[in-house]
Amino acid sequence: MRGFVLRVVVTGVAVLVASRVITGVTINSFASGLVGVLVLAMLNAVVRPLLYVLSIPFIIVTFGLFMVVINAFLLRVVAFFVQGFHVDGWWSAIGGALLVSLVSGAANLMLSGQGHVEVVRPRRIKHIN
Repeated sequence: MRGFVLRVVVTGVAVLVASRVITGVTINSFASGLVGVLVLAMLNAVVRPLLYVLSIPFIIVTFGLFMVVINAFLLRVVAFFVQGFHVDGWWSAIGGALLVSLVSGAANLMLSGQGHVEVVRPRRIKHIN
């Protein structure tokens, strides 16, 4: 549970970054941004894996680029259901999806499944002479 909450926070930061960088992604208020992030997190947890499984042939043919289209679609779904969360067109959705994926992917690399920050340290190699 702690890991899910931390990933929602990471997704929230990523959506905030996308709304500041991508001109077509706008959030009108804190409340609409919070609801948008919660809806996006639930869609990412429930609907996105199902969409990935159903679109495996497209993902393989496009070398994984179709996953960006799926993420952009989910961003557009959030904009459809949440008032005050706007995505102006598919190109803005694709740009926002790319940025959200990059920011949350980079942050999630540092998190474990339990929500702890992982520090990877190289092991010392013992030489046998």
